Amino acid sequence: MALRIEDYALIGDCETAALVGRDGSIDWLCLPRFDSDACFAAILGSREHGRWLIAPRDPRARVTRRYRSDTLILETTFETADGAVTLIDFMPLCNGHSDIVRLVVGKRGRVEMHTELILRFGYGSVVPWVTHTKDGTWRAVAGPDMVLLKTPVTLRGENMTTIGSFAIGVGETVPFRLVYCPSHLPAEDIGSADSALSETEAHWTQWVKKCSVTTHWPEAVGRSLMTLKALTYAPTGGMVAAPTTSLPEQIGGLRNWDYRYCWLRDATLTLLALMDSGYFDEAQAWREWLLRAVAGSPDQVQIMYGIAGERRLTEWEVPWLPGYENASPVRIGNKAHRQLQLDVHGEIMDALHQARRGGIAHSQSGWDMQIALLQRLEHEWREPDASIWEVRGPPQQFTYSKVMAWVAFDRAIKSAEMFGLAGPLDRWRRLRAEIHGEVCERAYDPSRNTFVQAYDAKPLDASLLLIPAVGFLPAHDPRVRGTIKAVERDLVVDGFVLRYDTARTVDGLPPGEGAFLACSFWLVDAYMLQGRIVDARRLFDRLLALRNDVGLLSEEYDPRLRRLLGNFPQAFSHVALVNSALNLSAADKPAKQRSEADSRGVAAVNGD
Repeated sequence: MALRIEDYALIGDCETAALVGRDGSIDWLCLPRFDSDACFAAILGSREHGRWLIAPRDPRARVTRRYRSDTLILETTFETADGAVTLIDFMPLCNGHSDIVRLVVGKRGRVEMHTELILRFGYGSVVPWVTHTKDGTWRAVAGPDMVLLKTPVTLRGENMTTIGSFAIGVGETVPFRLVYCPSHLPAEDIGSADSALSETEAHWTQWVKKCSVTTHWPEAVGRSLMTLKALTYAPTGGMVAAPTTSLPEQIGGLRNWDYRYCWLRDATLTLLALMDSGYFDEAQAWREWLLRAVAGSPDQVQIMYGIAGERRLTEWEVPWLPGYENASPVRIGNKAHRQLQLDVHGEIMDALHQARRGGIAHSQSGWDMQIALLQRLEHEWREPDASIWEVRGPPQQFTYSKVMAWVAFDRAIKSAEMFGLAGPLDRWRRLRAEIHGEVCERAYDPSRNTFVQAYDAKPLDASLLLIPAVGFLPAHDPRVRGTIKAVERDLVVDGFVLRYDTARTVDGLPPGEGAFLACSFWLVDAYMLQGRIVDARRLFDRLLALRNDVGLLSEEYDPRLRRLLGNFPQAFSHVALVNSALNLSAADKPAKQRSEADSRGVAAVNGD
């Protein structure tokens, strides 16, 4: 039986990442980058599609695990009738190549262990040629890819699998180190596993010390920030939405997407989380990635890019992988990169405005690019689009897209006024007022006292919770209060928030998915903006309880099955957790908004 999504933990080196199961098996790994072909893909199929198991021979071993304090070093302890061992898994940071170190440490008694290495390049389809070198290193080669494995354990090949057995007693350590390098280059020297452990631990603990905020949930916030760091591609500063593809939003369903790319939509919330926590180097790198990615002709701006800014993210399906718990198809690439999603213009403008406010250096070329983007938006904001949820059905006049078009002009005006930047402010102010008026007229249903998902429509949408957060209307506006009540009534299931009702929204796919965790955190923030502190804390605590045993969240949660769903771990969920925690920890102050209204309130700024 497949492990549940919450049975996995993350290890990473800020260039790629692996998922390690509670059973001691690495079931997902892409080398050498997040978006490279997987060489371990068992999570989307079976052991034959690639994995690396190290575990006791006794299948009844009791398992506990944790991250070593303030690190991404995973410790899994197996206890059997004969003794106990701890498996230490990590990926050394910033050493110029991707590798995994696994240390088996004897804790009690003497335990019989075994290892099974099944390398399958090309998402589980390519069997490598494995040889044993004179220095004791095992080498696996297939086309451009080469993996080296060094360990004192005696290994042998059997049925296209590298296997070995060993026993470990108290105080003993057995190391394994797996290193990737291009097959056309000389084999890398595989260094000491012990020194890699101390260096990696020092790197993580020093990074954690840079955190400059105090919250009521330091462990949860710290783990989320480390997860965001691990999902950042260090060479470029781009942050992937998740390190996985096609983990389903519904067990057995079709909502399976590749999230190993960088979405512009994540920019503002990520910047705020990093800057508010004191991580300005990472925020600067993300801002620079954003500027490079969108550079070029404004009419060619995409909603997402590759981790180095690549634009071609062609989507295709993998026929030989059956999918996680038979949720197929397994998709590589993401054709949503070609969609029109108007809200990303607001995210770009908001992110760059927040960066300026946070003290991240301004560049004239960046402002020129923003002006060009707004010139495009002047002509596009009335168009129907796919919006925040990237629907694969017909384009619609989505409310959130229009709100974020308002945000785009609002933040440009604020940046120009606050930082003395030149721009056609009068025209921007007229457009801002026009968009605001149209949204309030066509996206608001007075009979139900709520904003709706799209113009002149009936369904609701959780993105409406962001209306006060982005400053479009104050949280105490009767229309906002009514919208929050409507979301609570129609989109909350067992206390958690659905994105929208998939049975009522034409999104091009069969209905059914879990509650969206970021949306549930947005409801926490909406409660805070309304002064509903008790409700906010209660929901936040329930959301924290959904984290797995090592503090990780996926994209969604199924209240009926009581399990995590979607790609894992999910950056957007952890960003939302950090921002909500920061708001809740400053409950004696006004809740944080992404907009700064003057003393007359947002309506006065809007001219509404």
